[in-house]
Amino acid sequence: MAKNTSSNAFRKIDVDQYNEDNFREDDGVDSAAAGPDESEITTLLTQGKSVEALLSALQNAPLRCKNQNVKDHALNITLRVLLSIKSTQMDQAIDTLDQNDLIDVLMKYIYRGFEIPSEGSSGHLLQWHEKAFAKGGVGCIVRVLSDTNRA
Repeated sequence: MAKNTSSNAFRKIDVDQYNEDNFREDDGVDSAAAGPDESEITTLLTQGKSVEALLSALQNAPLRCKNQNVKDHALNITLRVLLSIKSTQMDQAIDTLDQNDLIDVLMKYIYRGFEIPSEGSSGHLLQWHEKAFAKGGVGCIVRVLSDTNRA
């Protein structure tokens, strides 16, 4: 019979470290983890280059970032850009977003903007939704609603 010992040191070994199939969640370290550069976007908006500001905000969206404060800050910046673009400039702005990824990111921010309505923002965001839907189609909405990386 085995000798009964009171040692439990063997229980402190992490046997999962030797398993290759062990799932490890990414740390979320991403080049866009900091979100869009607020000073750059403010400069573009004051120069009247709102389409370039939108492009910069969408390209630097912190989608894989796990810090909610960073995501909320990026949302506020992007909503400020979206609401500063006039209805007549929306088609031009949508046409510059020729990548489907950026239209999906735009749609994510539109839906997040619907979650926190402000004075006059809902009607403006509905216009953005109409234009983005015309460009991206139903697939854009399905990808945004089924994506786990929220804006």
